[in-house]
Amino acid sequence: MEIFTEAPSLVLEPSTSCIRTEICSIASVRRVAAMLDLEPDACKEDTPLPRGWQFILMAADTRRSSLRADGFPGLGVTMPDLGLPRLLLGSRSVDYRQDIPIGSRLIRQSAIKDITQKVTKSGPMAVVSIQHELRLEEKAHPALIETQTYLLLPATRGAAASHLADYNGPVKGQVMKTVVPDETLLFQYSALGFNTHKIHIDRAHARNVEGFPDLIVNGGLVTLLLTEFLRNEIGVKLSALRVRHLAPLYCGSPITMVANQVNSKWLLQAFDNRSILSVDMEVETHDL
Repeated sequence: MEIFTEAPSLVLEPSTSCIRTEICSIASVRRVAAMLDLEPDACKEDTPLPRGWQFILMAADTRRSSLRADGFPGLGVTMPDLGLPRLLLGSRSVDYRQDIPIGSRLIRQSAIKDITQKVTKSGPMAVVSIQHELRLEEKAHPALIETQTYLLLPATRGAAASHLADYNGPVKGQVMKTVVPDETLLFQYSALGFNTHKIHIDRAHARNVEGFPDLIVNGGLVTLLLTEFLRNEIGVKLSALRVRHLAPLYCGSPITMVANQVNSKWLLQAFDNRSILSVDMEVETHDL
């Protein structure tokens, strides 16, 4: 875990909003189903978009000349550089307020809500929060609000830090499942979200520039795998989720997903092949 020095934080002015019209198209939904190895023809117009699949409605349209050097497009808004060439997803929260019908038209409003620069023992860094609101075109209030927090980091010196979490010992849980994300899955997820972040699709960049041992599994993809695990294996419907990304997960390495019910909530975790806790998620649910 990073230890902050006494140097003061610098809070920068957030950006103006980006407003787009999005269509929850049956074609895109079928492609998500295919990526997840589900039956695409089971997806029908006017039925609810599975909760967790909303990433297809937040795809970037950042001009290629405006991409960061690491390829990250900003996912709805242009991400600043601030002289910090590396970027990792730190956390995500989603509040689901109503279903989004497949085939519907929506208004998406995306904005950088907060930029805070800090100094740590490892050097300068910045924390950037992006908020997305998705509103059905005929409605006055958002159907969904999602906030993503990113860490902007300095250029790596040698190998990147492999994890922030400690060894946890044998993985146990009420419900468990192991998946192995491969290059095809990373490519399909990145393509569906028009996400050109090189740590997910360019192995030479991930290894030689950022110091990782292999391609990193998209943080959003891990969230999707966990929500699908909850939906398909346990049979509950999300109403809200909070996710923390603690350590990278790598292409081709097994991910063990664990779910435990605590009162009315579900706590989900993703562990790497060394039983290191990499992602934890708290979920509020409705029964399906």
